Amino acid sequence: MPKEITQNLLAQFDKEYAKDPVAKVARRALYGTDIADAAKVQEENAQLKNRFSIDIKTLPATNQMQSGRCWIFSGLNTLREPVAKELKLENFEFSQNYTAFYDKLEKANFFMEAVIELKDRPWDDRTLNWVLRFPVGDGGQWDMLTAVIEKYGLVPKDVMPETYASSHTRSLGSLMNTRLRKFAVDVRKAADKKEVNKLKETCLKEIYSMLCTCFGVPPQSFDFEYVDKDKKYHCDKGLTPKSFYEKYVHADFSSLASLINSPREETPFNEMFTVKFLGNVVGVPVSYLNVTIEEMKKAVIAQLKDGKVVWFGSDCGKFGDRKAGTWAPENYDYESLFGVNFEISKEDSLYACQSAMNHAMVITGVNLDGKKATKWKIENSWGEDVANKGYFVASDEWFDRYVYQAVVEKKYLPKKIAAAMTKKKIELEPWDPMGTLAD
Repeated sequence: MPKEITQNLLAQFDKEYAKDPVAKVARRALYGTDIADAAKVQEENAQLKNRFSIDIKTLPATNQMQSGRCWIFSGLNTLREPVAKELKLENFEFSQNYTAFYDKLEKANFFMEAVIELKDRPWDDRTLNWVLRFPVGDGGQWDMLTAVIEKYGLVPKDVMPETYASSHTRSLGSLMNTRLRKFAVDVRKAADKKEVNKLKETCLKEIYSMLCTCFGVPPQSFDFEYVDKDKKYHCDKGLTPKSFYEKYVHADFSSLASLINSPREETPFNEMFTVKFLGNVVGVPVSYLNVTIEEMKKAVIAQLKDGKVVWFGSDCGKFGDRKAGTWAPENYDYESLFGVNFEISKEDSLYACQSAMNHAMVITGVNLDGKKATKWKIENSWGEDVANKGYFVASDEWFDRYVYQAVVEKKYLPKKIAAAMTKKKIELEPWDPMGTLAD
């Protein structure tokens, strides 16, 4: 094989392509058809009916709009279910805007602390370059959500509703990152620590002001009004975000285990991991316990059997159909369409940047054939106009290949695996694929 593409080589390719009858049919079919539509396997799609042996009744799907706040929406969706059940509410949402406000403020502070720590490194240092790449984004991790909630509490959605900017975050995010990168430049020119602190305080104040202007001013106190299923009116007056959270959200985050499935040599199973320079609230690290996909599924199923939904992180960009509301590799036969072998393992997909976490959702059901899962019911945050009123069905093969994280109660883990959570955390590099959900 020559290093360059030669005319002789192209002539050889043309000759071989002309002899391929499958390629001719595929080319004509694809002239006016989407590739994914042409590759669909009809008989496989029929296996993903929206029926499950375990199906937890949950509230209507939410909508993150034009933002990357899936981890906030899905996390708050798991927390709202017991609240709505206790208060007998037909619908209820926490304010995603309120949580996102403080997440972005904390991320700005986290970024500034990082660039202060790295200010003596050269501009082409890989870690510094990674930190500067995207100072404050919409993404996040489970531990980042709980860190903000425990520090700032929660409020109902109607206390701090969405604004255009909170639902369409690109413009504000770009401006905030410009200001934060300016801070990174300024801090390297600062004469001493006193000047660094002054620069940081000024920048943080300006970021806070930008957030207030775009997202609204976070409430300090409010009245919680609601009407239950029996049409009875209730009003709890004079609450703060912290007192509301403590009174109505009976969550014990310390009882939860954040599991990942990373089948790579450098991430052995039953070990704890964290990612350098990943977080929002300074001093609260992101932590994971790496387990096999089989152990993850066992814990998820056990929690679903107890009627509790599960927050999880996945690669939603693979083998999905928004209209039909499915995720399933077996629904598509690209190999036959193109005569190309696309198969790549989960481990190698992580190494080769072919796959990584990019979306968080909620598992609300599973279909079991004996003890084996065949398909999963998923609550998304793309609104009720997609899939089955916002709910999707994923095949078990898709779960195996593209689910990377799930948060479950520790009690659903075998004692030996749960005990591994006391181990010292192994630090992964900032660019590790286990941190990509926060990008």
